[in-house]
Amino acid sequence: MRPHSADLRQRIVTLYEQGEGSIRQLAQRFQVSPDSVRLLVKQYRATGSIAPKPYAGGPQPTLQGSHHEVLRELVEADNDATLVQLAERLGERTGVYVSGSTISRTLSQLDMTRKKKSQGQ
Repeated sequence: MRPHSADLRQRIVTLYEQGEGSIRQLAQRFQVSPDSVRLLVKQYRATGSIAPKPYAGGPQPTLQGSHHEVLRELVEADNDATLVQLAERLGERTGVYVSGSTISRTLSQLDMTRKKKSQGQ
């Protein structure tokens, strides 16, 4: 979800600080959640800023650079292995167990393919 506009944030904080409504009343008036108003007022009082917080980036990927290298080696060693087989072998070598779909996404990110070219190509 996108953050609320700076104008809306300023109006909410200003009205709350002037005592022109409770958190619930302002939330209803501006059609936002009461928690949004509460957190915005809390942030303003703590930092003096109403700017949205920067995006934190989400969770870190399970497979990091060292895992990528092991995965490359596994694919080169056995290009016909299934995604589940690659996931099992990666888990045995690194101790990090993931699903076949995670292997598929990682191979795609690494721009690798498991398909062999036919003899005609």
